[in-house]
Amino acid sequence: MRAPRAAYPLTWRVMDVLERLAAIVWPSSFQRGLPYLMLMPALVLVGLLVLGLVQIGDTSLRTLDTNTFLMSESYTLANYQRVLTESFFATVAGRSLVGSVIVTVITLLLAFPYAYVMVRTPSSALRKFLLVALFLPFFIGQVVRAYGWLIILGNQGMVNEALGLVGVPPIRLLYNYPAVLFGLVQYMLPFAVLMLAPALTAIPGELESAAASLGAGWTRTFRHIVLPLSRPGLVGAGLVVLTLSLTDFAIPAILGGGTQDFIANAIYDQFFRTSDQGMGATLSLMLVAVGSMLVGVVFMLFGAGTLAMTGDRK
Repeated sequence: MRAPRAAYPLTWRVMDVLERLAAIVWPSSFQRGLPYLMLMPALVLVGLLVLGLVQIGDTSLRTLDTNTFLMSESYTLANYQRVLTESFFATVAGRSLVGSVIVTVITLLLAFPYAYVMVRTPSSALRKFLLVALFLPFFIGQVVRAYGWLIILGNQGMVNEALGLVGVPPIRLLYNYPAVLFGLVQYMLPFAVLMLAPALTAIPGELESAAASLGAGWTRTFRHIVLPLSRPGLVGAGLVVLTLSLTDFAIPAILGGGTQDFIANAIYDQFFRTSDQGMGATLSLMLVAVGSMLVGVVFMLFGAGTLAMTGDRK
């Protein structure tokens, strides 16, 4: 039996009034279109992205007139021919691709044990410490972190000063390829851990205990249980690190000192230093194409991992 209206709390009465107003303003016949209405912001964003790519594609087919510094009116494939034939662009592209793969592999090798210990440790104090250490870098901008490594790794930096105390002469630790890779690994590590931690949390600890009770050592348990079940997290983390490393700008520019540029740095130079918008647009499209192909290859070989939109991650 329904309670008397006088016994209703005030909050319930307010909710009744709001429900009646909502029924008047938004009839039930309109509610069928609510899911499509909620998709509108995403569709608008995707539409703007497509329009931007169309504009970039149009600009990539125009060349720069060095006499007037204006873009040509006619379409041509000269920019794409330059990118595919000039050694400078091949060097930058190769450096970016190889560096991104190296950073991805090293980052995953470092992030996996970090995430595993953080998820499996019985010590709440250690878990909190690892969480704080993980999130602390996010409070510091990428540029600030890169300049921090200049102070630590410079010729007069902390590392070389410590080496000088034991009689070791200063070592050039900056403005080279390893410095760029080191900075990228340090920057990407928290992202990889955040992608791996949920995948490792979803693995029941009882499976490892059962394997140990059946005589399997930690190595066999890791190889046959932990690693296969954590594959979605590894794939997701690898894709995030790979794409972010491939498109990074600040760390190659600062730690590389202008001698170890990635594709993003070359795009910036074409747009803002040489004012060649056509070449900058061409490099941008090729970066999008190469990144998309890499992601597609990973999807075909390993699945979408934790980035999958359905329960089937194969």
